[in-house]
Amino acid sequence: MAATMKDIAKATGLGLATVSSYFNGGNVREKNRIKIENAIKELHFEVNEVARGLKTNRTKMIGIIIPELNNIFCAEIITEVEDLLRNRGYATMICDCRTDEKREEEAVEFLYHRRVDGLIIMPTGRDGAYLQKFTKIGKPVVLVDRKMKNVNCDCVLVDNKGAAKDAVQRLIMAGHKKIGMIVGPEGVYTAEERFRGYVHALTEAKLPIENSLVVRGDYTISGGITATQKLVEENPDMTAVFVSNYEMTMGAIIELNELGIQVPEELSLIGFDNEEFAKASIPRLSIVTQPTKEIGCQVAEIILKRLEEGIEGTEKELRKLETCFLEGKSIREVEK
Repeated sequence: MAATMKDIAKATGLGLATVSSYFNGGNVREKNRIKIENAIKELHFEVNEVARGLKTNRTKMIGIIIPELNNIFCAEIITEVEDLLRNRGYATMICDCRTDEKREEEAVEFLYHRRVDGLIIMPTGRDGAYLQKFTKIGKPVVLVDRKMKNVNCDCVLVDNKGAAKDAVQRLIMAGHKKIGMIVGPEGVYTAEERFRGYVHALTEAKLPIENSLVVRGDYTISGGITATQKLVEENPDMTAVFVSNYEMTMGAIIELNELGIQVPEELSLIGFDNEEFAKASIPRLSIVTQPTKEIGCQVAEIILKRLEEGIEGTEKELRKLETCFLEGKSIREVEK
């Protein structure tokens, strides 16, 4: 006969409520957790997740939607989130929408019908109306790295405007006046905030905002290549560039190498994210870095809190984290 939770309680000497709390993702003391897990192994206990889900109306499954599975920023955050959720008894179902709004909407529909208990999403779309089917039935939604219209839910992001402003100010302090920027897609929250930071830095320094020095990319390597090519062609007097995401930074480096432009001798460069890539580049890149581990921790903390306390009548949280700057050797001092 298969072991039951009562058998686990008897073997550990713990109350049935404590054992039940463990299996339902509640807070259990570390020493009790160890006792329960040892008993599970000894008794070969197996949880019938389907039966439990029907009884509790919980699947212990969290849906996660990301724009690109091979995006290192997404991957680092999701790895952290998944580890933390697994430790609390939740599995994850990850959907890659490939930076396509239609795919993203289809993924939301798919996860809704799979009855996931909550949704974590790094949205590609600009309008979050299709997320309301989750919030209307009391299931938590946590946005990562973006804010969206028409949806009232929790959000974890970084100070994108401040990060971009700081990066551009570093170039200005090094004497640069003709500073280009490769911006993300129009209408995307992170892209617009980083562009505002660029404008703010130039405005404070009383430098003109020139349209030719700003090129939109699509947060991909190919987008960075195309944008860099356009910037260089249209601005022969440009002395520095700020690239506002990791993939486009890679694209910029590839194109500058193809064009034979030396960094920083001919063009100074500040990129975004991926410390390993920055250190491996020659010269070592100066980059803005985002606290991916901390973002993941905050996201997991919020959704677990909502799952335990519910979302009705609660004020939604906006958690904004600070970025850091990794100094490299890709910025050249010029005459001021």
